[in-house]
Amino acid sequence: MKKIYISLFSLSVFFFAGCTNDFLDIDQNESVLTDDIESFNNNEGAASFVTAIYSKFLDFDMSSFPWIGLTSIASDDADKGSSPGDTGGDKDLLDALTHNSSSPSVRDVFNANYVGINRCNQALNIIPKLTKADEALRNRLIGEAKFLRAVMYFTLVKTYGGVPIVDRLPNPSSEEDKLMLLTRKSSAEVYAYIENDLKDAIAALPEKSAYPSNEKARASKGAAHGVLAKVSLYQQKWQNVIDNCNAITGYSLSPDYAKMFRLEGENDAESLFEIQGTSLNNSSQAKGIKQYSQVQGARGAGGWGWGFNTPSQSLINAYETGDVRKAATIIFRGTTLYDGRVVPNTVENAAYNYKAFSSKFTDADDSDTNIKYMRYAEVLLMKAEALNELGQSSTAIPLLNQIRSRAGLPNTTALSQSEVRQAIWKERRVELAFEHDRFFDLVRTGQAVSAFAKEGKTFIKGKHEVFPIPFEFIRQSGGITTQNPNY
Repeated sequence: MKKIYISLFSLSVFFFAGCTNDFLDIDQNESVLTDDIESFNNNEGAASFVTAIYSKFLDFDMSSFPWIGLTSIASDDADKGSSPGDTGGDKDLLDALTHNSSSPSVRDVFNANYVGINRCNQALNIIPKLTKADEALRNRLIGEAKFLRAVMYFTLVKTYGGVPIVDRLPNPSSEEDKLMLLTRKSSAEVYAYIENDLKDAIAALPEKSAYPSNEKARASKGAAHGVLAKVSLYQQKWQNVIDNCNAITGYSLSPDYAKMFRLEGENDAESLFEIQGTSLNNSSQAKGIKQYSQVQGARGAGGWGWGFNTPSQSLINAYETGDVRKAATIIFRGTTLYDGRVVPNTVENAAYNYKAFSSKFTDADDSDTNIKYMRYAEVLLMKAEALNELGQSSTAIPLLNQIRSRAGLPNTTALSQSEVRQAIWKERRVELAFEHDRFFDLVRTGQAVSAFAKEGKTFIKGKHEVFPIPFEFIRQSGGITTQNPNY
């Protein structure tokens, strides 16, 4: 489907969420209708359980302000932005790397992903029982659910380190299930679990080209190979990175970098997977990614948003002269945008995130802006990095140059393995700016301490590589769950 949002009948068990802040509570109004399962026993009913998973990515706590805080504002690519006195709840703390286990963004991202995981578990539990639904459809839906669960666990492990693995619908009254819910696994165990889900997804999912045009947004075999390559990249399993990148076919670089981040570039030939925005339905706005564009829009007189997540001077300086990606990534005060909108000199901040801009819904809560979760450009960069780490720099360089050529830049001058490594890391920064990778790239490549020192910030080794486990989760575990070091 072009845009995917929740069905009223696709209900979930929110054992990690809710107003009660009790991670083990089940809202009975949101539980599976086990007595009425027959009403779901058809193609539409089966699909509705997976639609409910996709819909979670549209929520404020999943892909919007809290996630922006952890991935972008906390990095050297962005500053808090907005008005000096507007903290955004905790965005000032994230910007200064002084966040703690009670920070709302830390809590919200953790909770949201477990809500999504529970929807995956629900789908995986129910769909095999819907025998009146087409078997091929059921198999594909199971593949989608496993892909999406892997994406959520990947978010959790790179954000918090080892976390509990919940792989079925739990019974909170069971002591065994309480231990499952609260006991942290090692990062290695979580990564192994993710890999298994992705391998199952690869076996079940079709290529993107096999989907009809109105379903290009769904998870595909190429997307699963791409995420598995990235999971391998984070573990420095270099040959696995290469093998999965080689398995990705049918994609190409978009000729126009800027257009990828406009409505016309959604789910294009470069896109492996996107978190979908919204479209018009009879001139009324359907649900998009909650306030994703709004919180990052220009703030002040003549502006249209809250003004958070503004490009840092460090990011601005990272672009080489002639790099077309700079103007496509950063909105500068006093300029005119592609749709004719003038950004007046009266807005509060000097620059804003262009990739979050929605032309049609500039000041609306929800917008038509997609989040590019993975693009073919990243596939090329991952493969180049892995080849270089295996000593095949001469083979890596042409892949890097493909990215530079599209950006309007000459071939890299890097030749040695060390030079090529630095060139690839720099290229990742400017190619993927504001696509929620920079903080994690700094950590996994060991650049964090020096990068933040240049910003006048202290990245504490042995602490800031991950964010803290939320305080409420630690408290409710009664000592079963341990906190990350130095928090």
